[in-house]
Amino acid sequence: MSNIQSRRNFLKSTAAAGGGLVLGFSWLTTEAFQPKVLGNTAADAIDFNAYLSISPSGTVTIFSPNPEIGQGIKTAFPIIVAEELDADWEKVKVEQSPLDTKKFERQLTGGSGAIRHSWERLRKAGATARVMLIEAAAKQWNVAASECSTNKGFVVHTSGKKLSYGELATAAAQIAPPKDVKLKSTKDFSLIGKSIKGVDNKDILSGKRLFGIDYKREGMLHAMIQRPPAFGLKLKSFDATEAKKMPGVVDVVSFANKVAVVGKTTWEVMQARKAVKIEWEKDKDLESSSDHDRIFKEMLSSSTPTIHRKDGDVEAAFKNAYKVIEAEYQCPFLPHSPMEPMNFFAHYKGDSIEMAGPSQTPEAAQKQVAKLLNLAPEKVSIELTRMGGGFGRRLNTDYAVEAAELSSIIKAPVKVTWSREDDMTGGIYRPAVRYRFKASIDKAGNITGYMLHGASINAGNSTRPDNFPSGAVENVLIQSNDHKSPITTGPWRAPITNFLAYAEQAFLDEVAMAGGKDPIQLRLELLDKAEQKPVGKLTYEPNRFREVIKLAAEKAGWNKKKKGVYQGFSVYFSHASYVAQIAEMAVVKGKPVLKKVYAAVDCGIVINESSARNQIFGAVVDGLGHAMYGNITFKEGAPQQDNFNKYRLIRYNEVPEIEAHFVYNGIEPTGLGEPALPPTGGAIANAIFKSTGKRLYNQPFVEQGATVG
Repeated sequence: MSNIQSRRNFLKSTAAAGGGLVLGFSWLTTEAFQPKVLGNTAADAIDFNAYLSISPSGTVTIFSPNPEIGQGIKTAFPIIVAEELDADWEKVKVEQSPLDTKKFERQLTGGSGAIRHSWERLRKAGATARVMLIEAAAKQWNVAASECSTNKGFVVHTSGKKLSYGELATAAAQIAPPKDVKLKSTKDFSLIGKSIKGVDNKDILSGKRLFGIDYKREGMLHAMIQRPPAFGLKLKSFDATEAKKMPGVVDVVSFANKVAVVGKTTWEVMQARKAVKIEWEKDKDLESSSDHDRIFKEMLSSSTPTIHRKDGDVEAAFKNAYKVIEAEYQCPFLPHSPMEPMNFFAHYKGDSIEMAGPSQTPEAAQKQVAKLLNLAPEKVSIELTRMGGGFGRRLNTDYAVEAAELSSIIKAPVKVTWSREDDMTGGIYRPAVRYRFKASIDKAGNITGYMLHGASINAGNSTRPDNFPSGAVENVLIQSNDHKSPITTGPWRAPITNFLAYAEQAFLDEVAMAGGKDPIQLRLELLDKAEQKPVGKLTYEPNRFREVIKLAAEKAGWNKKKKGVYQGFSVYFSHASYVAQIAEMAVVKGKPVLKKVYAAVDCGIVINESSARNQIFGAVVDGLGHAMYGNITFKEGAPQQDNFNKYRLIRYNEVPEIEAHFVYNGIEPTGLGEPALPPTGGAIANAIFKSTGKRLYNQPFVEQGATVG
């Protein structure tokens, strides 16, 4: 059943039960719409931009527009509404909304920005309904609204009388929504900041079909697609004679440089695809990893880089320095490797198309499909399923668009499913990057000059020119070069900063050592300078940076000389949040063993502490695993790692104890899905140096002989 139909069924059942309050509110503004009293016909089920509903039974429902990818948005959104509504959490439910560009703004998952964008809108929606319920109760009791309060789904009078929200819903629907409502003080929160289990947990554990890979429609066909085996090849010809004879095969067609096998089951088309004889020909240069090494060296030696920031005179600072420190870091291409491979359903009907599947950017998919099929965007409907991982891969829409194009060719509903090998060799990798750093210090160990040169393949600007330590050093030069490659790349969890943070934080540790300073002391001194006399533009707030560093140092007992423990520090600002980490190593039988990671986080107000901790734990594990093991290499355009037997992931027994702490400052919430990943690589690398004396300049660390267990 589609989300739209389930919504209508809910509204219809609510109406049949005696009416109720439906409060519409706009995601574009914070003002509520006039509520509607639900009648007894399906036509009374009015769609709003977005809405909060209260049934006569007291159930509160909110439709969540943002795709759920495991970040917990389907739980966080209703927590915010329920907090301001003073609802009974046991009677709150949330439904995933389908794509609707007229009703919703920023209907995507990416950039760790969903809560930041919707925070005030959701609070006002809950608070508006609460005021209307109070007004309805006051009228019924013939008392002043000021004599009434709310508590867990009830309006309560000072005399002790009380009415449930369900009892008041229909009457409240007659009251005009107030334009201005008072929001709770953070000290009065009873739900926000607590640990609340995910609203989908039970369905996931019981195997309910929530994910795109589970999606089925009666009569739909299945397809698997053979794409070029190397970047730079194009389709020359194919022979599907033998494949078409195989069980369950309905058709074999080619489109957009691909060959699709269509049949009755995924297994049957997977087997038949192997029988298709395909001839490819060269279309572009077939690049190998050895070519990339040469290209990187040329870019880092370029005399014409793009300059992104220039403060003071770096060359003079280097010339007059007491000491100059230089280092170069490199990171490889990485696949996203979500546990759920790419998949999407499409049913082309000539003048419209129905689609369903896991997408972080459904609106982008809608626009591209509409353009491809020459349809108006509103003729492309997309139902959103839960995603089994994405990490930025599902920000791209290629797999959804190919499902739509294939359906338009075969004139039938079809679900396209990628195999694990398809997923890992199909592109949209993290760009490969190299960084060259140079810093000058005076006799006191203070940084007088700082230079960063980024060289990347398909990353564009591989720097963050206004991030720390920019603004804290008088003389700064940040520049980059980029090579355009046929290897397709795209966002990967915490784009750019996922590697830049490691390189920068490892380098700053080396600078601190050269200047005889404690690594944390060096950073705190720089932040003092940035706060007292900032140089140029800053993206960060030095005081928040400082507090998260101090919290991490306190919780980990930095420099307390724990016996047999070696600590590595790292801190980074991204997606408007601040995360400091300290990794602890022990040496066991001559090898470093990662025992624990402390993470201190300032993401403003924490909505759901359970979900927040899980995001931090997951980001640390992700950052550790990919810094240690991840690598995709190429030979004549072909990826050399196509499954987990060749592409090393972190293993369960390699995950250390992780301890997360929050800065509780009452500031409006910022991002959390990505910010805890960037600092991890630096903390690990610096701890390995402390325990072994070896600096790590390249990822994956394991290829430099490094171990953590």
